[in-house]
Amino acid sequence: MKHCSKTNAALAAALLCVFASAPSAARDITVQGAHGRTLTITDSSRTVSIGGAITEIMVALGVGSKLVGIDSTSTFPPDAVKGKANVGYLRQLSAEGVIGLRPTLIVAMDSAGPKQAVQAFEAAQIPLLQVPEDFSEKGLLDKISLIGRAMDAEAAASCLSRAVAQDFDYLRQLRSKVTKPVRVMFVMSLVNGQAMAAGNNTAANEIIALSGGVNAITDYDGYKTINNEAIVAAKPDVVLTIKRDKDSFESGAFFAHPAFALTPAGANKAFISMDGLYLLGFGPRTPTAAREVATKLYPQLAAPSVPSHALRAEQECRP
Repeated sequence: MKHCSKTNAALAAALLCVFASAPSAARDITVQGAHGRTLTITDSSRTVSIGGAITEIMVALGVGSKLVGIDSTSTFPPDAVKGKANVGYLRQLSAEGVIGLRPTLIVAMDSAGPKQAVQAFEAAQIPLLQVPEDFSEKGLLDKISLIGRAMDAEAAASCLSRAVAQDFDYLRQLRSKVTKPVRVMFVMSLVNGQAMAAGNNTAANEIIALSGGVNAITDYDGYKTINNEAIVAAKPDVVLTIKRDKDSFESGAFFAHPAFALTPAGANKAFISMDGLYLLGFGPRTPTAAREVATKLYPQLAAPSVPSHALRAEQECRP
């Protein structure tokens, strides 16, 4: 590799030379990412994955050995991500940390940022594939297909997609047995007594629907802080949340909250807490996560354990 001296110029420009001698893949691969942007990938041997679902899919496709870096939301499978360089939270990335890994490809959720970091990747001429954020069954299957093509693992991606589709089919059968949908409020956090709840066009909203429930919050999009009056008016039958290292909404806070105490969820102490990536990541385990929520919402639907096709496929589909 030719020598490059560091200057006080822009980081991306200073590190351009790092990629001068990058090896070429056997064939060029053209993909279309978010916003219809076309990208030609010549080498995926040193890939940085930004997004827990992306990392999970890559490992399931058998290309985890190509990962040289991951973001902090990439927590599964634990054995596969252990020891990988961490470049920070996907919306608060360190451009220096990513570029310093000398990646030949970055695969990131479209929400990755900040904008300055993305601009630095582009200035450094690192191929960047931005994966669309689509919280739906089709969106997940398209995500698997896109990543499979980008990583030259299309056969494995087709195999995994079929398995995930089978899991969605079983979930549909389970959902069809629901006669009285449960009202579910997803609470992202509870800070100073104020709940941040999920509205429309969120991963939480889609998980609730996939699980056979209905979102108790329908008058706004995204995640917003709501007051006590709105909590009581929403009348949730169940409160759903995620487990996090900090700012978690724990059952004790839920039981003690004066507004939740006035809801059916509070009266019945109906509180469900699950791993965040598993519940909201929209990776291969999503149908299984939704099935788990469904059986918690509707105990009568609980049946003998049905294995996840996707989890089995992670072993069977790898080349």
